[in-house]
Amino acid sequence: MPQHWNDLAGRLVAGSHVLPVRVYYEDTDFTGLVYHGSYVRFFERGRSDFLRLCGVHHAELADGTHGAALAFAVRQLNLSYLRPARIDDVLEIVTTLVEARGARIALQQKALRKGEILAEADVTVAVISTDGRPTRLPSALAARLAAISPDGE
Repeated sequence: MPQHWNDLAGRLVAGSHVLPVRVYYEDTDFTGLVYHGSYVRFFERGRSDFLRLCGVHHAELADGTHGAALAFAVRQLNLSYLRPARIDDVLEIVTTLVEARGARIALQQKALRKGEILAEADVTVAVISTDGRPTRLPSALAARLAAISPDGE
């Protein structure tokens, strides 16, 4: 019997998205600290669920529901590690839309533990066609993102 998990994709809060993530053994390195690459995965989950809750679904983009088939590709990722996380920590991945214009979406992301910033990233995502060329996000989807933007743009 299918179950609906209301918070599986996190939640939108005051113009940002918050996704809880528990640190598992697989996320750590031999020292017991979260491996640096795990933050990239945590941030990817945060971005994907942020878009999902905004009504921008990867599957719909890929199958051409909104016109031509599209995808997202990370163009740039600047990540800073400030403090370590450990197994069993519960982190909050906070994703905030900075800008969505044309074929580009800029986001700021943070990994927090009890309000303390452990890692933060500035991410630029390109909207691309199936042949890898940059293309504009369909206007209906851009409007969905604009609706949750902190500055309303």
